[in-house]
Amino acid sequence: MHAQVAKWQTRTVQVRVPERACGFKSHLAHRGRFYDVLVELALLGAAAVVLVVAAAGFSRKLGVASPLILVAVGAGMSYLPGAPEIPIEPEWILILVLPPLLYSAAVNVPLMDFRRNMTPIVGLGVLAVIISAFAIGFLLFVLTPDLDFAAALALGAVVSPTDAVAATSIAKRLGLPHRLVTVLEGESLINDASALVLLKTAIAAIGGTVSLGGAIGQFGLAVVVGVAVGLVLGAASVWVRARFTDDLLGTALSFIVPFLAYIGAERFGGSGVIGVVVAGLLIGHQSARRFSARTRVSERMNWRTIQFVLENGVFLLMGYQLHVYVADVHEQYGNDGLIWTFGVGLLLVIALIVVRAIFVAPMLGWMRLQDRRRLAAGERMREAEDAIRERARGSRGEERIDRMLRRRGADLEFLRREGLGWRGGTVLASAGMRGVVTVAAAQALPASVPFRSELILMAFVVAVVTLAVGGLTLPVIIRALGLRPADEEALAAERTELLDELMGVTLEALRNPALGEDDEHIEEAVLEIVRRENAELGRSVQERFAAVGDPEHEQLRRLRAFVLEAQRGALLDARSSGAYSSATINAIQAVLDQAEMRITRGDTH
Repeated sequence: MHAQVAKWQTRTVQVRVPERACGFKSHLAHRGRFYDVLVELALLGAAAVVLVVAAAGFSRKLGVASPLILVAVGAGMSYLPGAPEIPIEPEWILILVLPPLLYSAAVNVPLMDFRRNMTPIVGLGVLAVIISAFAIGFLLFVLTPDLDFAAALALGAVVSPTDAVAATSIAKRLGLPHRLVTVLEGESLINDASALVLLKTAIAAIGGTVSLGGAIGQFGLAVVVGVAVGLVLGAASVWVRARFTDDLLGTALSFIVPFLAYIGAERFGGSGVIGVVVAGLLIGHQSARRFSARTRVSERMNWRTIQFVLENGVFLLMGYQLHVYVADVHEQYGNDGLIWTFGVGLLLVIALIVVRAIFVAPMLGWMRLQDRRRLAAGERMREAEDAIRERARGSRGEERIDRMLRRRGADLEFLRREGLGWRGGTVLASAGMRGVVTVAAAQALPASVPFRSELILMAFVVAVVTLAVGGLTLPVIIRALGLRPADEEALAAERTELLDELMGVTLEALRNPALGEDDEHIEEAVLEIVRRENAELGRSVQERFAAVGDPEHEQLRRLRAFVLEAQRGALLDARSSGAYSSATINAIQAVLDQAEMRITRGDTH
């Protein structure tokens, strides 16, 4: 009996325990490997953030754009002994990185500036991209007989969109006029969409699945669907977020908007990039009216941080990945293949510079001709404005017609004040750096494309060389042209004028007989406090809310909120009319936001 029990126990141990132990050990081993990978990724991410911050700090001291420094640092690190391989799928950048980058840029672009500069933005962001893509495609087709035109056009689409990060960082540091910065930022918002749609069409043509007419139809469908999805999602996001009382929830919801817009537009056959840009522009425009000040300030800071880390991180990664394609081409074709690839890449850089310069010159000439015609028509229209206002007086559309006439007059004044001349055109022609989208889209070329490794390396060469050349020459060109930002005295006068307008609305609001209908009688001391605060608003930010009396007085808090609401309504009307520049509108908006944040957190000082 005891022997049988011992035999059974022995058999049990021999059969079951080792299986459980082996499975447990395998689980531990797998878990350990996964944990090690996570630790390595976390350390690499932390090191990347440190390098990005350090490069940004050094760039200000050296006077060199930080993307150029990061590309050089990344390339140098990749050749260090023991440097780890970091395989990155292009879809990761196109889906995970590009949408938040575009959204963060779009949500901060004033829609008024975008509208006023629509001609150069569309010209550079759509027409110049298409012309550049076909020019580069034809050049590659001639230089490489074994490469069909569709594959050559695909690379042309890859290298055609410019990246505004390096250009705008230089422009803002040197104080470039605001209109040029707006054009560069607006161009980078829509040229990615043009290039990626063109790339998708060229890839389809490589497989012989699309005709010329079909390609044009696909391009138009991608634009229409992208705009529609962006408008619907942007409007839905504003509607939902405006109903949140917790600002944290609204800000958290904003993080998924760019991904939903991108994936939604792509799923319906549209351009995800256009969907993201349209949604961002709409949300940014509606935020002043529909979101609280705390939400706007929090979201602005969060998205600026995300944009800073992602943009610069991709440039660091771009430099780090360069050696992979150098080694690949060298392994397949030797030194001769490398020399040929780098030579063609440099030739493409020259071609892109020439094509952009040739495009910008007639575009500026046509814009100046159109501006003169609009100014002349505006002068004729001004003579009839009084009659139009008189006919509309007392009608339901009086306010709308008045706003339309004010906006038209402000647009004409903008053309007189900030017309693009040959110096601005020179800067636009010189700001043709390539970056994130070029690198990501190049790696999306199908494996069936002949000379794929060489084409990808050419795209890397174009991106790195244009960054280096543009980053080093653009500051010299800007200084040599003597371009200066808008007159600070004029901006100060404009800010004072807008503040006076807001103060006038404040006095009218305080004299409103319905002010105390839904509340107890407003004490004269409380009214005097608010009058004093608003009189001091334009003189000193620190003193403009100096309160006298009980700091916890509920009437004081409600009255301040009432006054701020009146001021914000006047500011929105001023923005809608276009009578003031976006820089002035944004400056006053920031002041009102800070005041609103003081009130919402119960701080009456």
